[in-house]
Amino acid sequence: MRFILPIAIAGIGLLAGCTPIDTTLGDSVKTDYALQTINPDPKPVPAEAAVMEGGSGTQAATAAERYRKGAVKQPQSQSTSAGSGGGSGGGGGGGSPPSSN
Repeated sequence: MRFILPIAIAGIGLLAGCTPIDTTLGDSVKTDYALQTINPDPKPVPAEAAVMEGGSGTQAATAAERYRKGAVKQPQSQSTSAGSGGGSGGGGGGGSPPSSN
């Protein structure tokens, strides 16, 4: 009975020696660090490429001016139903909660 523990420890040691060594250990930290580093030598970007797709500087400027003046446009409501009936909406239950008597 007293030989079981040393044999078990030796067995675990032998199994640990057979596992491959992970040489990429810590690469995720290095990658995250590199992604957050500012480019010390940025290349100039043409004005056409710097514009955000779908964005308009004129619309953004007028919207900011309306915000400053407190005259923000309220969004228009839109209907999303296609008018093809069906669909009950689920849910259910209703009524009062069960009593705990």
